[in-house]
Amino acid sequence: MTLTELKYMVAVARERHFGRAAEACFVSQPTLSVAIRKLEDELGVILFERGGGEVGVTPIGLRVVAQAQRVLEEGANLREIARQGHDPLAGPLRVGVIHTIGPYLLPRLVPTQIATTPQMPLLLQENLTARLLELLRQGEIDCAVVALPLPESGWMVRALYDEPFVVAVPKHHPWTALKEIDAHDLKKETMLLLGSGHCFRDQVLEVCPELSRYSAASDGIQRTFEGSSLETIRHMVAAGIGVTVLPTSSLSMQGLQNDLLSYIPFKKPVPDRRVVLIWRKSFPRPSAIDALTAAIHNCKLPGVNYLHNDQPVGEAVTV
Repeated sequence: MTLTELKYMVAVARERHFGRAAEACFVSQPTLSVAIRKLEDELGVILFERGGGEVGVTPIGLRVVAQAQRVLEEGANLREIARQGHDPLAGPLRVGVIHTIGPYLLPRLVPTQIATTPQMPLLLQENLTARLLELLRQGEIDCAVVALPLPESGWMVRALYDEPFVVAVPKHHPWTALKEIDAHDLKKETMLLLGSGHCFRDQVLEVCPELSRYSAASDGIQRTFEGSSLETIRHMVAAGIGVTVLPTSSLSMQGLQNDLLSYIPFKKPVPDRRVVLIWRKSFPRPSAIDALTAAIHNCKLPGVNYLHNDQPVGEAVTV
């Protein structure tokens, strides 16, 4: 039994397909299949149910895969512990970021991090929260920048900042004359939302729950449209298709100084989201987490309320 075989097994369990698992592991499918069969023979159990379009995991396979994930994580920790003997900040830090944070934080974070800890390059991955949690659990990334609430517990969490929401409307929309907007008024407009799976979509629906009932009105007129990214939605708003809700940090995107959009704050209480940094309890590089937190605080995103300003690296809690 080798760590490579365990990695193949975890990949098959994640992808539920031998071909996709082989691609993810950068090996041929026959190589991966032989390794899985060898592992099953050595353990004396069937790990996967073959046949059909999707591979199933047997009940005993689920337990073996869970243990293999822990073994792979501890194996990665061995390398990190050895690296810490030279420099706790030496070596890459694998960071996940959700789609509604990455485009606005990363252009500021990368140069800030390079200036402060050049020996710790950031390996970045942008994805949905659920996928980032899976990668974090499997040891494929070291930490992730996400928004609360989390769909599961068991992570170390450090609060980074609170971010208010604003309403984006076409430049000639009647609302441009308003100083503030009541969240309940959103139901009167055609709303542009992110697709299912994006936590920011859920947060917008919490701001105005009535929107979830207007995805398809009884009169056949669609009251909401979906976009693949906040930037795509912003362009749709500029084209006059509807209005949307954006996080304040998105206003830092270059090229927004034009005559196509207006941004209007909400009336109090202003809806917002809390952005946090999460990592595994067993992650052996706390200094790297502290350095990343400090770099994010130094990004000075406009409009956000940074937390623990008196303690630059913040406090970590388990949730």
